[in-house]
Amino acid sequence: MERTARKPGAKTPRRIRLSSVANAIRLTKAFSESEYEMGISALAARLGLAKSTVHRLATTLVEYGMLEQNRESGRYRLGLALFELGTLVRRKMDVMSEAQGQIHALADLSGETVQLAILDHFSVLYIRIRESRQAVRMSSGLGSRAPAHCTGVGKALLAWQPPEVVKAVIDGGLKRFTENTIVEPQALLEELDSIRQKGYAIDDEEIEAGLRCVAAPIRNHTGRVMAAISVAAPVQRMSKKAVQTTVPSVVAAADAVSRRLGFLPSMAGAHMAE
Repeated sequence: MERTARKPGAKTPRRIRLSSVANAIRLTKAFSESEYEMGISALAARLGLAKSTVHRLATTLVEYGMLEQNRESGRYRLGLALFELGTLVRRKMDVMSEAQGQIHALADLSGETVQLAILDHFSVLYIRIRESRQAVRMSSGLGSRAPAHCTGVGKALLAWQPPEVVKAVIDGGLKRFTENTIVEPQALLEELDSIRQKGYAIDDEEIEAGLRCVAAPIRNHTGRVMAAISVAAPVQRMSKKAVQTTVPSVVAAADAVSRRLGFLPSMAGAHMAE
């Protein structure tokens, strides 16, 4: 059968165009931490494509900054354009929306009230709350504030703040709410140091008698602690033994949200309070 030649200027069939886009995406995803630079032969073998096809794709991706070529070895690596796009995505990732799934999962798992909070003007601001369905439950209004020095989320946030922020909280006065409230500056500093070592905070009837809370920090893509998530319940259900069984799930939820925000565990040390 005689083939009909495609006229100059005629559009490339849609299926071919989509195939090229798919292969270009596959090419960029072929790189990893262990193989951050690859040559045409290795890429072709990995993708199951002809070397000529991979070369054309790589040349186009280099032109648009998606790939870079090592002039000495001739190998390719991911380009800065991808980093810039990734940064834009991370900036759009909102901790409230990214935490929503974990808040619901943690509430379903624990059966207790789950809170998401940030540090704002040296106090805790609750930005997401999923209340327990229990008749007797811990409850605080969405958008309400609480002191940072005597709440689980507050201490989880303070533990990784710069020294000047902690000093400002101390200078503002450590008000006593219960007999368990930490009101001595040195005692608070020691508590925050302990929290950094453990990776989580506990409010043991410090802001309200009869209430316990377990909280863990959430970090963004720079490693900075920007929020905290907690499970709070009356002491009748949140016994000291129950606190220890709750800790792993709260820490896991915080870590999951942190990963969604682009956090890598290796970044944690760079943003610990001195």
